[in-house]
Amino acid sequence: MNCRGKTLTFGTQTHVMGILNVTPDSFSDGGRYLDVQQAITHAETMVTEGATLIDIGGESSRPGASPVSVDEELARVVPVIRGLADAVDVLISVDTSKAKVAKHALEAGAHIVNDITALCGDPEMATVVAEMKAGVVLMHMKGTPRTMQQAPEYDDVVTEICSWLKEKTQNAEAQGIAAERIIVDPGIGFGKTTKHNLDILKRLSEFRELKKPLLVGTSRKSFIGNVLEVPITARVEGTAATVCWAIAHGADIVRVHDVKANVRAAQMTDALCR
Repeated sequence: MNCRGKTLTFGTQTHVMGILNVTPDSFSDGGRYLDVQQAITHAETMVTEGATLIDIGGESSRPGASPVSVDEELARVVPVIRGLADAVDVLISVDTSKAKVAKHALEAGAHIVNDITALCGDPEMATVVAEMKAGVVLMHMKGTPRTMQQAPEYDDVVTEICSWLKEKTQNAEAQGIAAERIIVDPGIGFGKTTKHNLDILKRLSEFRELKKPLLVGTSRKSFIGNVLEVPITARVEGTAATVCWAIAHGADIVRVHDVKANVRAAQMTDALCR
């Protein structure tokens, strides 16, 4: 996969995407990296620990989160991306569903747009991604961050998500986005109960039928806390377990907060599975 001059190769190793939230209200690390230099330093640390992608988000997508304005999101992410692009030699992803934010982020040095709405949130997003030859992550979400955890229901969660992602990838390609620049994400925790999330992981290999690189983001999420009965601060081991399972069942990219531990888990799993 070539994204704005940067290459990402799949099949030989699992890529670890480090999470960098420059928000005051993200569920796990909100408020920790609001200072630009502090955010860049943390990203550099994650790269040193083995992250091959850094995902920068300026709007929280936690359950119940309120939206932020375009100008506020731009002010949060663009200075960090610009500084990070000069500091590290890895792919930078911008976690946004707004076309204007994506455009400015890509111009500042980002390579991938991680869109939790799968291009449905802004009618201009597909054009921006296509014209700027960026990679894109299409994620499944039932509802919006504000409503998604209000008793979500599925007849067959995996079949429905696979069908939905297939439709969204076809739509993306029809709007000019190159097929080889598309990544899919089943959206663990986005409009799913604990059982839904566990079912997605148990049947993760079915997503390989989409014939796209597969991103899985389980890091510190509530279903881990529900299973282990532990708070957010005690979910490192649970996250690592889900990372190992995901890799063994087809994940190409894992999105995590705790990079060092999960890079090691990924390397060990790769040694066994690849």
